[in-house]
Amino acid sequence: MAATLIGKRAVVIGAGMGGLTAAGALADHFDQVVVLERDTLPSQAAYRAGTPQARHVHALLLSGQRALSELFPGFDQDLEQAGAVPLRTGLDVRVERPGYDPFPERDLGWLSYAISRPMIEHAVRRRVESRSNITLRERCRVTEILASPSGETVTGVRCENGNGTSETITSDLVIDASGRGTPTLALLQSIGLPLPEETAIGIDLGYGTCIFAIPDDASTEWKGVMTFGEAPHDSRGGLLLPLEGNRWMTTVGGRHGDVPSGDAEEFLTFARSLRTPTIYNAIRHARRLEGVARYGFPESVRRHFERLDAFPGGLLPIGDAICRFNPVYGQGMSVAALEARLLQGLLERLAGGSVPIAGLAPAFFTDVQSVIETPWAVAQFDFAFPDTRGQRPANFDTTLRFGMALTRLAAEDPAVHKLMLEVQHLLRPRSAYTDPVLIQRVFAKMAQA
Repeated sequence: MAATLIGKRAVVIGAGMGGLTAAGALADHFDQVVVLERDTLPSQAAYRAGTPQARHVHALLLSGQRALSELFPGFDQDLEQAGAVPLRTGLDVRVERPGYDPFPERDLGWLSYAISRPMIEHAVRRRVESRSNITLRERCRVTEILASPSGETVTGVRCENGNGTSETITSDLVIDASGRGTPTLALLQSIGLPLPEETAIGIDLGYGTCIFAIPDDASTEWKGVMTFGEAPHDSRGGLLLPLEGNRWMTTVGGRHGDVPSGDAEEFLTFARSLRTPTIYNAIRHARRLEGVARYGFPESVRRHFERLDAFPGGLLPIGDAICRFNPVYGQGMSVAALEARLLQGLLERLAGGSVPIAGLAPAFFTDVQSVIETPWAVAQFDFAFPDTRGQRPANFDTTLRFGMALTRLAAEDPAVHKLMLEVQHLLRPRSAYTDPVLIQRVFAKMAQA
């Protein structure tokens, strides 16, 4: 059955993962979808200025992988053809936690993929470009979101092209996938509406990344390694994952100034200082292919658009504009894909209404809370480190003890291990931990501590 069109043109600000997946969700419901990107978009998988974090380890959670395959049927095959390395969840990545070096390794029954962020974005961009009614315009910077005189409805955007000329593009819907959401905030201020309240978790995270050729004598016992420090005193950690092209990408970092420098030898020294030697031993004699890339992330931020009493119709901020997560947990790309699937479902549901676009933002702001809830709960575990800024959740010490006991139980019980990873991969909500039988077992573990 053909989808119902609800508008002539939709404009998407930004051609990152949030904007590309949103464009895929919009394509069946608008005659034309125009994606505006200030960067030059590479013809191949390559780094670009607008995504500096792309030079570091990225993870596509299974929930994000499935959402992308629903938005773009056949996307799994795209990843395989691009050289993505399949990882058996629970088995192929050696996880080193305090008390478990490694955590028990089990094949939990599904595959994820290790692949670079530029390659993932390139694969999604190719899918988007294959849709005849989607246009990607590079070197086009949006300078302003335009609204009607009353401010009740967004009418389009004003943008500046690469040659310096200015242009107005009218639209029925504007999706702000710009990352920080600056265009949306500027519009709210200009029409006299309040900005959304924010909740922030200040972590001052810093890390460095190097890419190495995988040595011929690399370990066959694992494909990747994840090493955790021992909170609250040791914030240092590391992650090594394979990439397409027989490479390793290794990221090491810490918090509040305890971070690696951009020097290659000091990078190795930092890796050697991790709680376990596994990552250092793997890379110390490996051939380095690039210099050290560094990145800093000051805070996770959640904007509460759902609390606003008024919001202009025809506008929807998504992705990092609503919630920006600590990248250590690898949730950003997957949450963006899940939000795009939510948007797609809402468009299908609202298409039969008399004024469907007017009801889109309120419905999205309400429903997206269920998408954000679990990854935000994970981000709150950053309060385990004493220098973390922000309002600690009520009963946080109990929550932390519950999490530690749940981990001990998961080490013993494969079913609990699988449940824990299903929550981490955003396949199940964190409320899955409220099962009465599970709670009783975890409390018993807590009593043994």
